[in-house]
Amino acid sequence: MSRRICWICKMCRDASKRPPSNLTLEEVLQWAQSFEKLMATKYGPVVYAAYLKMEHSDENIKFWMECETYKKIASRWSRISRARKLYKIYIQPESPREINIDSLTREAIIRNIQEPTQTCFEEAQKIVYMHMERDSYPRFLKSEMYQKLLKTIESNNNS
Repeated sequence: MSRRICWICKMCRDASKRPPSNLTLEEVLQWAQSFEKLMATKYGPVVYAAYLKMEHSDENIKFWMECETYKKIASRWSRISRARKLYKIYIQPESPREINIDSLTREAIIRNIQEPTQTCFEEAQKIVYMHMERDSYPRFLKSEMYQKLLKTIESNNNS
């Protein structure tokens, strides 16, 4: 993901930098329709993650994306290892990227971490998604980053 974020950061710093040619105006406009649409597009989560990183609050999107990957793990041993890693990074109190979840959800994860299922982080993932949708997504739409990207793509379409 970091390579894809590069063009976003460069574009925000230097107006001569252009977004990828396959990023369409239609996609960028979809992002403003709903948070769900933003997260369902190819570049939406990447641009949103770059915005959150600039805000120093990217732990939610990183946790959400890692949960999406975690759910696809078929191997029991790999799932156990990844679940413990997710717990240490995002769930454990005072962890480096601790996410904001309620104590009941945290306690349920602690109980389930011994034999983690593909859904053991689902409730925490829903909470984090809700935080992003209600808090940072509206700010993202008003941000200089999104507005600048939108204007750049609109002007590319008109030229």
